[in-house]
Amino acid sequence: MPRIALYPGSFDPVTNGHLDVVQNAVGLCDRLIVAIGVHPGKKPLFSTEERLDMVRAVFGPIAAKAGCDFDCTTYDNLTVTAAQQAGATIMIRGLRDGTDLDYEMQIAGMNETMAPEVHTVFLPASVAVRPITATLVRQIAAMGGDVSAFVPPSVAASLKTKFAG
Repeated sequence: MPRIALYPGSFDPVTNGHLDVVQNAVGLCDRLIVAIGVHPGKKPLFSTEERLDMVRAVFGPIAAKAGCDFDCTTYDNLTVTAAQQAGATIMIRGLRDGTDLDYEMQIAGMNETMAPEVHTVFLPASVAVRPITATLVRQIAAMGGDVSAFVPPSVAASLKTKFAG
């Protein structure tokens, strides 16, 4: 039975923190599905299609190099339901600090009650990427700051284009 993992998030934009999680996740599963949450009440910086393109461009080669099948999708329901629909038995969650752990433990407990077959796997962030959040990256880019230390080069270029003018 193949080990299928779902890595959910908004990926608005993809950061080096996300990249760090994927680099570790591809060694834990046979197939990794990155799932972009789409919520009508939220107004992301990048469109769904732009985020899917970023995810494919940045994570696809990492998965291929590791010999891990890769796919990306969107979802607009409960994350645990998206995992079930994808056939995933592993939910990947990145942790930066204790605050993330407290929050993620609550979610993992609720998910376990709703779908006991889906196991949450926490991946601690590498030291270099712990302070990175997509929110801070967007704020820095919006103010004309250099985000190249926080995102892959293609994402930095997309951010520069998005805020040009």
